[in-house]
Amino acid sequence: MRTVSESLLARLVAFDTTSRHSNLALIDWVRQYLDDLGVECRLTYNDERNKANLFALLGPADRPALILSGHSDVVPVDGQAWSMAPFELTARDGRLYGRGTADMKGFIACVLAWLPSVLAAHAEGRLRQPVGLALSYDEEIGCLGVPRLVSDLIARGVPVAGCVIGEPTSMKPVVAHKGIAHFRCRVLGRSVHSSLTPKGVNAIEYAARLISHIRKLADAEAQFGRARPLYDVPFATLQTGTIRGGTVVNIVPRECEFVFECRWLPGESLARYVDSVRDYAASLVEEMRRQAPEADIEIEQLVDCPPFESPEDGQLMGYIDELCPGAAHRAVAYTTEAGCFSAAGFACVVLGPGSIEQAHRPDEYIEIAQLSACTEWLNDLREILCRL
Repeated sequence: MRTVSESLLARLVAFDTTSRHSNLALIDWVRQYLDDLGVECRLTYNDERNKANLFALLGPADRPALILSGHSDVVPVDGQAWSMAPFELTARDGRLYGRGTADMKGFIACVLAWLPSVLAAHAEGRLRQPVGLALSYDEEIGCLGVPRLVSDLIARGVPVAGCVIGEPTSMKPVVAHKGIAHFRCRVLGRSVHSSLTPKGVNAIEYAARLISHIRKLADAEAQFGRARPLYDVPFATLQTGTIRGGTVVNIVPRECEFVFECRWLPGESLARYVDSVRDYAASLVEEMRRQAPEADIEIEQLVDCPPFESPEDGQLMGYIDELCPGAAHRAVAYTTEAGCFSAAGFACVVLGPGSIEQAHRPDEYIEIAQLSACTEWLNDLREILCRL
């Protein structure tokens, strides 16, 4: 027989919240679940109002809340070889399979199953610190939703003691991660017949020179950049992820577009890398315009997820040290919404059930033992919040 958290996970997985779709069906279901518990929710929407964040506060509202946060969206299953239905929870050999089980509906299910006990403690007058539940949209495509939730918390003056971001960490605390930024670069040259190549400006070739510059920046960071041994990749990285350009081989291409990313360490400046790319692009534009005055290079930022680093002490880290005794604090190269909460001045830690190795993969799964470990961790957290 399924536990409450497993049953809730089955319901959450059944919502296809791939980022290209609306998440409102899931959000409305969670809102109704909380309404049945007597908990009010606040939604913040995207511009199109087809996606929403959800925030709920449980317990004494006059004290800073500990927020438990998760994202509602999942990555696509397109092109992946699944051996089972991705949006249907399947139990097999101690594992629960389905898109989002690890990343990160498993955590959300555990928290939802846990909230009635928090309300019971509050009704008994035992709960000393409130609990906040935050669910966001569009984390997987650049942490686009959570900034609106954070801005709303700040605008309403909601006091926050700290945030636990429930990404899959096998219930081991992650205390820092890099930031990530994506930039789209569009190179505009001049198109001519390839027999007249010197009269044109080849956008692909100039894009290649700029990409080569980005690679040189990456190589320099790997060899000479500031290294942080706490991280699995201890230095800043840059790489080009997509590129397209040209039409046919006998036409000098007028356009080429590529997207590059930078992952940088806490305490470093993203501008240091991006300014170098922009300066080199400006020198290329000057060269291109000697042949074609209309030539240009446009660089547009698409994603900006800041890095984060947990404070060395304070209330949140006191909880983590007590709840995870002897656990080594880790830092990772991937990025979470902790950066957005941290940028607002909220102390954060990343900790949740499941393995990041299962995230985004076909036949994604979470071990039932991990859900049990998360439930036990939450129960211990509740008792801490009751004894303050």
